[in-house]
Amino acid sequence: MIALDIYKEVNELIPGSFLKEDLYANTRNPIMVKDTKLMLEHFEVLHSFGITRVLVESKALSKIEQGPTEKITEVKLTPEVEKQMTQNAPTKSRSLETLYDEAVESYRKEFISYRSGKKLDVAAVRTIVLPVIQAFLENKDYVRRLNEFSTLQNYRAHHSISVGILAALISEAMGYPRGQVLQIGIAGVLADSGMAKIDEKIIDKVAFLTSEELSEVKKHVIHSFQMVNDSSLVRQEMKVAILQHHERFDGSGYPRGLKGQEITEISQILSVADVYHAMASERPYRQKESSFKVIELMREEEFGKFDMKVIEVLHELINKLSIGTKVKLTTDEIAEVIYLHRDFPLRPIVKVLDTGTHTDLSSNRRISIVKIF
Repeated sequence: MIALDIYKEVNELIPGSFLKEDLYANTRNPIMVKDTKLMLEHFEVLHSFGITRVLVESKALSKIEQGPTEKITEVKLTPEVEKQMTQNAPTKSRSLETLYDEAVESYRKEFISYRSGKKLDVAAVRTIVLPVIQAFLENKDYVRRLNEFSTLQNYRAHHSISVGILAALISEAMGYPRGQVLQIGIAGVLADSGMAKIDEKIIDKVAFLTSEELSEVKKHVIHSFQMVNDSSLVRQEMKVAILQHHERFDGSGYPRGLKGQEITEISQILSVADVYHAMASERPYRQKESSFKVIELMREEEFGKFDMKVIEVLHELINKLSIGTKVKLTTDEIAEVIYLHRDFPLRPIVKVLDTGTHTDLSSNRRISIVKIF
């Protein structure tokens, strides 16, 4: 074993090394303190703040002791995800779902602690959610199954984790750099943290809310902002996005009724992720909608409220269709896409496989796609 204080490149760090100085990143308080044992989730934090070299006392094996094949040159995935990358698809899916479930349960406990007055610990939230966000970034196809993971029980924690995953995927697809993508994912998770300050009887109410109760719920964005405002681990643009994630382009949102370009793009990313997951999830007062139906509603019935560029990116991630794609219809029939309409990308012409009949979903609105195979 070695125990030397030495500056090392982040990409060459080995899990188990100990940080030997407080780390700052244009912040008043350190983002990591001396003697932190560096694990995979810490490497992502270092990358997100653009830190390339750190002073460490290595408690891991030296390169000679490891052997030439065991050098770690880049850390992207948690051990669980690296393992499941080498397995077949069904096992891979189960592993990803396990990672998701663990994040939901851990965040549920954090959320309960906020109710009891504990200060929001951004570093703890990062440790919880970075592995699952990273896993979905490396396995993008599984975002189509994200809403299958969510359950009515513990909906609030499911929603927060899912919004973080969706926001990270959308922002990456829009070209944001990885460090910012991870920050946006964290902001998505924390956007509804202020719900912990709202009376449980209100947020768990099955019946319609009164105007007074609705006004109380709307305050959650201010509570969320206040809970993260003092943290040096959350960038200012993310704090703004958390505050604005219920604003709408047409001015119908809250808390300030902002319009158009007054709302930041990151705020819109959080907004789209938040609304999509809420509408596609089962709630006590309504059944969940298919991802196709939700995006169609956001594109058409909610037109003018969201940045269409963000909606289109979400559509590409979740429901992108091409000629030959096999789909399941609301009639329970299996069909094949044979023609795509430019103006109605979610309503192609399909051929029902059992009968060979053609159906134009753009004109037959009683039938829609519920699933891609």
